[in-house]
Amino acid sequence: MDRVTGTLVDGLGAAAATSGILTQQQARIFGLLYLAAQPLSLDEIAEELSQSKSNVSLNMRVLVEWHLVRRRPVPGSRKDHYVAATDFFRAMQEIFERRFRWIVRQVLAAAADARAAEAGARSARGEGARAADWEQRLANLTAFFALIDNGIGAFVNGAPFPAEKLRNLIPLPGGRARSR
Repeated sequence: MDRVTGTLVDGLGAAAATSGILTQQQARIFGLLYLAAQPLSLDEIAEELSQSKSNVSLNMRVLVEWHLVRRRPVPGSRKDHYVAATDFFRAMQEIFERRFRWIVRQVLAAAADARAAEAGARSARGEGARAADWEQRLANLTAFFALIDNGIGAFVNGAPFPAEKLRNLIPLPGGRARSR
């Protein structure tokens, strides 16, 4: 592997190691394919990255599933060859939809479950089990993550992100909403 490719491959791997989106190995495969002049086979990728073919194959499945890598037939070869996606907007749409939106929806579900548990506790005792401050915090959490969910949906569909609404939900010290 040449120095430029090695620098990108290692840099993407290091960035991915802490991202929670791709593994270090997946990012290294993507970097190698992104700079490759032609489609590469699993054997070629494994050799360039000094990895086993089975390891590369497992990681390749994830990259293909996330639309970051595509199979590309090579005339005269029966092996699968791969190329990296170059439409980064589409790739980020996929990542936002599959990874971040799932997390946001988990938070919304947890907030809904907490509200339901509070309603059950209140009706069992015939009184409010929590202070109004607790309910306001839960409402703020729900409003924020619902807006993020809508924003991700807008991004995935190529629509504008509702940034002004988000700024109005995030209070600054002293009780003022952010404004620009």
